[in-house]
Amino acid sequence: GFHFLERKEILTFEEISRTARVFAGLGLHKIRLTGGEPLLRRDIARLIGMLGEIPELDMALTTNGVLLPELAPELKAAGLGRVTVSLDALDPEIFRQMGDTEIGPESVLRGIEAASAAGLRPLKINAVIKRGMNESEILPLAKFFKGSGHILRFIEYMDVGATNGWRMEEVVTAQEIMAEIHSELPIERVPPTYMGEVAERWRYLDGDGEIGIVASVTRPFCGNCTRARLSAEGKLYTCLFATDGHDLRQQLRGGSGDESLARFITGIWRGRSDRYSELRRAATASSEDAALAETGTRIEMSYIGG
Repeated sequence: GFHFLERKEILTFEEISRTARVFAGLGLHKIRLTGGEPLLRRDIARLIGMLGEIPELDMALTTNGVLLPELAPELKAAGLGRVTVSLDALDPEIFRQMGDTEIGPESVLRGIEAASAAGLRPLKINAVIKRGMNESEILPLAKFFKGSGHILRFIEYMDVGATNGWRMEEVVTAQEIMAEIHSELPIERVPPTYMGEVAERWRYLDGDGEIGIVASVTRPFCGNCTRARLSAEGKLYTCLFATDGHDLRQQLRGGSGDESLARFITGIWRGRSDRYSELRRAATASSEDAALAETGTRIEMSYIGG
């Protein structure tokens, strides 16, 4: 019963590229193509090529990795710089339960190998850790990617959207993740590389690589957030936990020039007051069963991306 958008409702590559150029003029220097699954978008390499024409723009893509064996060389040739692949478990049964999928982790691992062979190195590997589901995979994942040249990132289970039945007790905290890894593979903290970096960086004491931990539940970073999100049909969201977006498609198709579009975006950005994660942290700290009151239905991760 899922309702798919009609083609005319989705931004064209030209509209996406124009929006990116306007954002770049306002100081944007990183763009990430995400989803859902961005490799399902027809001719995605052409969009990457168009975005690659924007000066000094660092471009990355987040994917489930399944289509990388087919598309990685083309993506690299088009100008893609970096790839992040989602992999929540190496155990086939746990992997299928986490992703509600019939494929196994070997499909993702083939994608990682293909991307690496195409020159999209180093990759980032994202693993969301949920208590009672895949916390047993923390050390196996760390050991598997240690020394690979890729960066494994563990992410606290977040209450994105309204359908995942999130509960605080299912969150394996960043502190727990760090302690478990350190117990067998000693690590030390590394300073962030830029303001607003979402992952805490840790390196192995033996020099054999690093990991990241995204503590968005237990250590919110709303105050340093520098991210905006553009949905497929042109809604601009200033928070991953947003309930409403701002209609850029109307601006793009209503005759607004680039300067007018830039003013529209600037007004939204300067007026933002999102701090959902901080409020949620305060609520859950006061009571185990405390829940942040909702003012509307939050956007699903499959719609807004990470």
